Amino acid sequence: MSDIVSLEARKSEPRLRIGILRLTDSAPVIAAQEFGYFADEGVDVELITEPSWANIADKLSFGFLDAAVIVPPLAFAIELGLRGISQPLIVPCGISLGGNTVTLERGLAARVRDAAQSLSMAEALAAQIRRREAPLPLGIVHAYSTHNLLLRYWLASGGIDLARAVKFTVVPPARAVEALASGQIAGFCAGAPWGEVAARAAVGTTVATSDDIWRNAPEKAFAVRRRWADDNPDLLKGAIRALLRAAQFCDAPENASYSAALLSRHRYLDTDSHAILASLPGGAVTSQNLSRFWRHAATFPWRSHAGWFLQQMARWNLIDDGQDHAALAARVYRPDIYRSVAGAMGLAVPLADSKAEGGHDKGWMLDAVPRPIAMGPDLFCDGTVFQDEAAPAAQ
Repeated sequence: MSDIVSLEARKSEPRLRIGILRLTDSAPVIAAQEFGYFADEGVDVELITEPSWANIADKLSFGFLDAAVIVPPLAFAIELGLRGISQPLIVPCGISLGGNTVTLERGLAARVRDAAQSLSMAEALAAQIRRREAPLPLGIVHAYSTHNLLLRYWLASGGIDLARAVKFTVVPPARAVEALASGQIAGFCAGAPWGEVAARAAVGTTVATSDDIWRNAPEKAFAVRRRWADDNPDLLKGAIRALLRAAQFCDAPENASYSAALLSRHRYLDTDSHAILASLPGGAVTSQNLSRFWRHAATFPWRSHAGWFLQQMARWNLIDDGQDHAALAARVYRPDIYRSVAGAMGLAVPLADSKAEGGHDKGWMLDAVPRPIAMGPDLFCDGTVFQDEAAPAAQ
């Protein structure tokens, strides 16, 4: 009888509708669903593959999605109502580090690479841009995206006048290769596997990756509508437990081929598994464009990551410069929830909510309980160190 009651109780639990895009770093959510990790936790999940970040944002804002694998700047934009209706969100865990590429059409990329013998790649691109009469059209996946902020940061480091020399065009990730091939854009910054797809189609060449701009840069996060989280605290914790299990699976090199095959299915990325494999741990020939799902505390929602995103959003006039960054970061990024879940699982959790970003040129050990966490380099391309002023930082 108790088993029947338990089953009926699970059936009455609300469904968690999670939005994803056709990107490699949707892997942990897809794995958690396909391998039954969500089901193990009693969380009834529906994965919904959307065509663009605009769709993700609109459906979160109006409650048609309860959660999403999201680019963090977009989570802040939704929280602030910058796209219309405001929808309070929380980010209780991260999803991935790295994985983006700056991909240019082949002719331009060849000229940039030739000039980069004596210049940085960004400076070499700047030299090519100065020869143009019209601004260079570059694709970004959304105005409120990590890609926009990272690309702008990299271009500015090369001395490029973004207001005059570049025209940014929003192109959904899965349409970026098509836009490049048609000449609509001369390059794009997008997540895996689309830089690799462009290379395999012989329409584009990668000239920079996330690691060339910010080593081990934060990429996607798991965002949940605050109302859903408040109404379903136990289900939220169950969903996080499932994602942490899936993150470890997806980050294990021996699982790369299986993960690539899973992601390549029509309902998910619907593309060549070999292109996906190139950005998975254990599947890449080089580690320059890996999506990292577990190592280097990839799943921890660092307030210093939030602080950097907000600083850059203000720099490029995407949010009001007078916005209280610390208060906004504290509302959205929730390391307290992460600690309560991961700690109960016996996983190592950082002692601090923030860390010095850009201050490590090699591997280092992070203070954590019950054991330290091995971290990777986190240098910025211009040598800057970002110190979040909202909280003491781990060094």
